[in-house]
Amino acid sequence: MAGSPPTLFKKVLIANRGEIAVRIIRACRELGLSNVAIYSDVDRNAMHVRYAIEAYHIGPPPARDSYLRIGKIIETAKKCGADAIHPGYGFLAERPEFAQACDDEDIAFIGPPASAIGAMGDKVVARKTVEAAGVPIVPGTELDLRDEELGAAAAFVGFPLLIKATAGGGGKGMRRVDRPEDFEGALQSARREAEAAFGDGAVYLEKLIEGARHVEIQIMADAHGNVVHLGDRECSIQRRHQKLLEESPSVYIDHDLRERMGAVAVAAARAVNYVNAGTIEFLVDKDHNFYFLEMNTRLQVEHPVTELVTNVDIVKEQIRVARGRKLSRTQDEIQFNGHAIECRINAEDPYNNFLPATGTIRAQTLPTGPGVRVDAGVTTGDLITPYYDPMIAKLVCWGETRGEALLRMRRALAEYRILGLKTNIPFHQHLLDSARFIAGQYDTAFVEERFSMSEDNDNRPEIAAIFATLVAHEAHRKASQVVGRNQRDISNWKWVGRWERMGRQ
Repeated sequence: MAGSPPTLFKKVLIANRGEIAVRIIRACRELGLSNVAIYSDVDRNAMHVRYAIEAYHIGPPPARDSYLRIGKIIETAKKCGADAIHPGYGFLAERPEFAQACDDEDIAFIGPPASAIGAMGDKVVARKTVEAAGVPIVPGTELDLRDEELGAAAAFVGFPLLIKATAGGGGKGMRRVDRPEDFEGALQSARREAEAAFGDGAVYLEKLIEGARHVEIQIMADAHGNVVHLGDRECSIQRRHQKLLEESPSVYIDHDLRERMGAVAVAAARAVNYVNAGTIEFLVDKDHNFYFLEMNTRLQVEHPVTELVTNVDIVKEQIRVARGRKLSRTQDEIQFNGHAIECRINAEDPYNNFLPATGTIRAQTLPTGPGVRVDAGVTTGDLITPYYDPMIAKLVCWGETRGEALLRMRRALAEYRILGLKTNIPFHQHLLDSARFIAGQYDTAFVEERFSMSEDNDNRPEIAAIFATLVAHEAHRKASQVVGRNQRDISNWKWVGRWERMGRQ
């Protein structure tokens, strides 16, 4: 069964590219595993290729001719002696036929079994599955209906609604429809995009919950029946259904709701005998009711924020589970500490409708310091092409409180320098200047409806006051930890040295 091979593997092929390929390579190195990269023509000198122990050419630049070629990837794995494959995220990560192909060739698939990917990867099937397990779902259609049937069903679902592809994710094949007269055009557009992105034009309808927050629960499961959740992530800062910033924990839900959502996420995973890492995504409405949105049967882009607040290395845990081991921690042993924020650094121009940018990185300076992590997939001299996702790095900051994490992220963004092409760093800086964002008063429509790149001039006094409060809070917290007047605040060795010097005078 995929996800639980009978023998330990020693060499892992990473069927991906960019920062996630580098991330997986590092995890393999720490576990003493050999690693193999694959690359297309334009990725010949890419960072993940240089980091890997071995690397093999996979095809031309278009993903369909390289990173999506299941047969070629399996052939490469057998050629180099790789006995495991990690799909990363995107590309083939949620394709059950890829997991099954690995299983058929006795190659360990570092992810869930094909049956679980099939059950939860098809959103219509997933809705039925979790509903049967008692998980609340958003009202909508349950079958891939014909166009005329979907048109009739739209009136019962009600407007506004979403047309959503049954396969894949990332906002592809998704359209918002506010009026009946716009439905037919949006339906055909969604079908075309879904067909191009996933090879499957099937769609379904879902009621649009306005003012909703997008909150997801990270789960881990092993082949021995153990399932745990690693807390929640707030993913409501989106543009065209593409996430831009995530944080953990969410500022919108309280402890009791978090526990209930975690329990429901675990129940959903158990319903399909899930193994390995996965994410249950929910919408939370204005009254704090939550509804199942979808399950991502893979590692998430935003997994670092969970790693920072739980101190669990999710990628290494994936590998351990795929080798047939039990989870390293029980639910009671998982501790949540502090707050983490992730900014996706994309090669795109936020001043020009987020137009993708291409070119060579002439120079860059990465932020460092306490609580700062950068998961990068490129370095100086690398070429950014139009063939793949524009994300070039993830900037993640941790703090003991959300206030400290925000202040640290502001500092890190100011330090981040990339020359040679435009990035969305200015967007993140403007976002962190938004009083509504700082106060946690945002939803999934915030960026597109209530945020502007030029709005910071009118609310600077309010922003300054908010950050002054955050700074004062941090100063008060740290002051309360200062050693008392009658206690030593330096080491005994320094005290001995001082007394010896004083005795010599």
